[in-house]
Amino acid sequence: MNTKQLFSFYFLLFTLNSLAQPPVHYGNNPRAGKYFPVRGINMYCEIYGQGKSLLLIHGNGGDISAFSKTIPYFSKHYKVIAVDSRAHGKTTDNRDSLSFEMMADDFDALLAQLHIDSAYVIGWSDGGINALVMAMRHPNRVLKLAATGANLWPDSTALIPSLWKEEQQQFEAGKNKVFTTAKEKNDRKIFLLDWLQPNITLPELKKITCPSLIIAGDHDLIVPQHTLAIFQNIAGARLWILPNSGHGTLVEHADEFNKKVDAFLRE
Repeated sequence: MNTKQLFSFYFLLFTLNSLAQPPVHYGNNPRAGKYFPVRGINMYCEIYGQGKSLLLIHGNGGDISAFSKTIPYFSKHYKVIAVDSRAHGKTTDNRDSLSFEMMADDFDALLAQLHIDSAYVIGWSDGGINALVMAMRHPNRVLKLAATGANLWPDSTALIPSLWKEEQQQFEAGKNKVFTTAKEKNDRKIFLLDWLQPNITLPELKKITCPSLIIAGDHDLIVPQHTLAIFQNIAGARLWILPNSGHGTLVEHADEFNKKVDAFLRE
């Protein structure tokens, strides 16, 4: 076998091996997933890559799979820690209450258990709220944060009218309903988290001292003026409104989102 044939053979072998590799199912990947005992729950976490630590926090009702377009990019240069938040995904919690403060404390405890002094944080929707609360409650744990689609309080001045009306209807429909199964109870608890919370005042944002990138789509579920108020009340924060984007900025414009946030983290 000559050199050219040998090269062709190894190239074919490499190609076949690549094709044989199964796709990564983020959020359900036994090779990367592990449970950690955190503040009375077993928190499910998947870790990818090496480098500076980057914590990814998903939104209400979501799980790690929300970052399927985020993890492959950032895991090339960062140690990506993707988590299923308390009462979400594979992280179960049978308690009847849930709060953003509780969840932020969970992430702080998880990083401590992983022996990570501080990390970058990217949060989407409720995850964006968690990023803000975490930076307020545990300022030394957050190096920089990027929060997309976050709100500070739950009313029609923060949420667009259609979403606020939908949540009102969902609340009324469940007021007199008896929830029996574990899933029904958990779904109601997750819904009430957003119906009753967060309750963050603008002055409280002054507690955030880390570099912050506040993000939203130009037709997000969050009222534009509300996103602007968040940006204006965090010292030194930056604002990025993605044109032609809804609430799912990091999905709808994945390439642009990844590059822009990466550039911010690297500064």
